[in-house]
Amino acid sequence: MPLKNIPKIISPDVLYTLASMGHGDEIILADAHFPTTSICRFGPKELRADGMPIPKLLEAILQLLPLDKYVSHPVCLMDKVPEDKAKGLQTPIWTEYQVICDNSEGSQVNIEKLDRFKFYERAKRAFAVIHTGELAQYGNIILKKGVAL
Repeated sequence: MPLKNIPKIISPDVLYTLASMGHGDEIILADAHFPTTSICRFGPKELRADGMPIPKLLEAILQLLPLDKYVSHPVCLMDKVPEDKAKGLQTPIWTEYQVICDNSEGSQVNIEKLDRFKFYERAKRAFAVIHTGELAQYGNIILKKGVAL
């Protein structure tokens, strides 16, 4: 029999990982293009949610995972490379993430953007990376776990 109030899209491995994380640990929801296996080779735990869009997974995870209120930016996105900024590439998924995070926390969540290669370096120190089927450009997102109050 399934547990009560656990979103159905949260796999047992993801649930265990979220429960195992401590205050300040980070988890990455990686898009389909992210080098997850390379990043996880010597570091974070690799989890798979192939075919799953990040917004649905993000919404489900934030029902269980409190964001860290003791840091200025508990959420981080991979920033656009200069060429994409220059051509005005739109990233509507970022707006979707902001709305999901704000709704989850009941107030505006500060989200930072990090250069692509700095994002990769930070990902190597994460607790886990969930590789998804998200196809939106710049869909990668880092969540810093807080404490449930």
